[in-house]
Amino acid sequence: MLCISVMAQISKKLGQNIKRIRLCRKMTQGDICRAIEMDRSYMSAIEGGKKNITLGVLEKLAVALDVSVDELLK
Repeated sequence: MLCISVMAQISKKLGQNIKRIRLCRKMTQGDICRAIEMDRSYMSAIEGGKKNITLGVLEKLAVALDVSVDELLK
């Protein structure tokens, strides 16, 4: 049970970081989705901390936002 809670916290923090960086860069979810060919509803779920993403998707998001993966995970 503890593991699920920790994963949920990580997903939530990751989503918050993605949204914060995206807004700082004056980008919309649509901008990101077009750049990495992702459905906007999936992007919304990621930012809402409701999805666990793969390392591949994490890397694509980092490239689209022009940040390191480490920055997204802080």
